[in-house]
Amino acid sequence: MSEESAPTGDPSTWGTPEGRHMIDLLWDPPAPPARGPKQRLTLDQVVEAGMAVAAELGVDKLSMRNVAGRLGVGAMSLYTYVPGREELFELMIDRAWATRRLPDREAPWRTQVEFHAREAQAMYDRYPWLVRSNLWRMPLGPHVLDAQEDLYRALDLTGLPPIDVARVAGLVEGHVFGAARSRITDTSVSANTGITADEYWDSRGSFWGTYYSEERFPTMTALWVAKAFDQPPGDDGFGLEILLDGVETLIERRR
Repeated sequence: MSEESAPTGDPSTWGTPEGRHMIDLLWDPPAPPARGPKQRLTLDQVVEAGMAVAAELGVDKLSMRNVAGRLGVGAMSLYTYVPGREELFELMIDRAWATRRLPDREAPWRTQVEFHAREAQAMYDRYPWLVRSNLWRMPLGPHVLDAQEDLYRALDLTGLPPIDVARVAGLVEGHVFGAARSRITDTSVSANTGITADEYWDSRGSFWGTYYSEERFPTMTALWVAKAFDQPPGDDGFGLEILLDGVETLIERRR
């Protein structure tokens, strides 16, 4: 946030009423009322039910009605706990990020960043529906921000300028996210269509005998013969290695 755009006055009035309510749900959810009828559910139960619906049916089926059905209550009763589907999804994202462990702070910066990448990969494997989140509009929740803060801290050990630290952190998270989305999307397509990746390519085998030619695609042919394409989708180990090698080169250049 720039100094020109920074809000002034009472911080509790910044943003919109809807935005302030969302921040409160993430950081200071209301406790059950001390008086009156006992609430049947808790916010935690609603969030957990939402995660279960996303895991079983997919994010496209995440709705207040489906979440309520899983909990055995009416859909309207959920609005007591969360304003709507999008706000529920934000709470689910922050809850998923809570599973990410943090690296040993005594380890070298690269070891710590690699640890962050592995934890992010494990998180996406554990909660595949996270690939439908938006990395550029992540919830301002405690668990998301704790993980991001620690990644910034690890990269700050490189001695790079602040702008490079922020950029590299974005590259690392974006790389793991992209690799996870490729892998998870392929698995989802196979499950939804009943057609594996190998079966998909086999079904289009006529292309190779009709339109494909070594003269038009000589480099592609050489790579194919060398089995260069024989790796699973979303294999991010090599990409992360190259990315961090580039960071080490950048460190030397900045010095």
